[in-house]
Formats: sequence, structure tokens, C-alpha cells
Amino acid sequence: MSTGELLVCFVVSNPLKPGTLAGKRALVTGSSRGIGADTIGYFAEAGATVVVNYRNKEARALKLVASLEAAGATAIAVGADLTDDSSVATLFDTIATELGGLDILVMNASGGMESGMAADYAMQLNRDAQVHLLTTALPLLAPGARVVFVTSHQAHFIKTVETMPEYLPVALSKRAGEDALRDMIPMLEDAGIEFVVVSGDMIEGTITATLLERSNPGALGLRKEAAGRLYNVSEFAAEVALAAVEPIPENNTRYVGDVSDFLETK
Repeated sequence: MSTGELLVCFVVSNPLKPGTLAGKRALVTGSSRGIGADTIGYFAEAGATVVVNYRNKEARALKLVASLEAAGATAIAVGADLTDDSSVATLFDTIATELGGLDILVMNASGGMESGMAADYAMQLNRDAQVHLLTTALPLLAPGARVVFVTSHQAHFIKTVETMPEYLPVALSKRAGEDALRDMIPMLEDAGIEFVVVSGDMIEGTITATLLERSNPGALGLRKEAAGRLYNVSEFAAEVALAAVEPIPENNTRYVGDVSDFLETK
């Protein structure tokens, strides 16, 4: 994909009005591609200064930054392995030096279905690393800042609704991460920092959906049939972007798409 092509990668119109985020500074973890990249694009188009975070896709991140800058936005790319404490420290040191702080933190990066990783990698990334990330970010989050944690219905409702065996380690670790972050809400509120969870169904076009389909052929189609429709990457990213600015919903949870079949089994 060329730099020019990145400028037109969003198939959904920006849900944020121009200037909505003027003067704001936003970090989206795992934003060199997919949901994170589209979310960053929406923020940048709305006037925010954005940080594109990547683990090992530096070239892709730099292309995205170049495309955003060409469109008039201010953006930087900062690499960080969220499971490496020193790497996370460097990420926020760079943000402190370059931007002076953060107004929006979207905790989008997750995983656990990759091959060749340690048996506890999903829990390291989706729980431990998320707690450490937010804890390390706190000094940079001013009163009025918003933290958004991105998850799936399959993880959010894992305590009451079974999921596919292939996704179970991810679902359990994502829910454990969500619970650990929710335990921090009183502390965040004392600091004037807002917190919201965005929970969505399986998203067409994501790496997770691809890996699930590879390990369980037909899984995506079955879920799509049960749900009626599935959001694509750009559509879901639009909801994540809105979660950063719209009023906090009940129980700090923004549901994307139909959740009736999950709620009925609670």
C-alpha cells in the first residue's frame, strides 16, 4: 500500500466533526494497521496530535504518519512492545518529550493467538501489560483525559457465554485485563480521568478473525449468521473514536452492535 493509498483507506466517513479534537493529544496502541490505524486517522482528521504505536511494523507506521502529515495532521510513530516494561517506559518518555502529555489513551493492542509464543503470553499481553501501560501513562494524563479499552463481546461476556475453544485463552485474558482495569476506576476518577470499555462482536477484516477462521473454518460465517451482521474494521474504529468523546455510558461500557444473544444468557 502506498502513502497515497493510506489517505483513502477509511470506507466510513469520520464520525468526529472537524476540529472536535483540536489541541488534544491521542495515543492508540497497536495503531500501525487495522482498527487502531483507522481510529488514529479519525482522531487526526478531527484535529488531534496523534501517536501511532507499533511493535514491529515500523515501515507501516511511518507510512501512516507520512499520509496523515500530508493531509495536514501532526503525528509521530513510536515503537513499543507492551510486554516489555523498559519499552513502555521509553514510549511514554518520548510522548512526554514530544507532546508534554496525553488527553486520550486508546488501549487497542491485544493478541494471544499468535504461534510460537509462551503459554502465558495472552495473559501477559491482555492483562498484565494493560495494567502496566495505564499505570505508566497516569502521570501524563491530565484531568479530563479519557481512557478507552477495546475488547470483544466474546471476552466481555466470557463469564456467562461460552466462546470458541480457539479463542478461549484470548477471551479469558482480555476479561481478566478488563476486570483489572475496572479495579482502577476509583483511582482514575479521583484524578479526574474517565474510563470506558468498548465491546464489539467479531470484526470482519481483523487479524483475530482471520486466525479464528484459519483454525476453525466457517466460524466467522456462523457468527455473522447469528448476529445478523458484523462490523468491518472502519465501522468499528468509528465507534472506538466516538467512545473517546461521547458521554460515558452506564457501567462504563459501550456496546457496538447487537448484544441481545449475549445478554439473554446472562
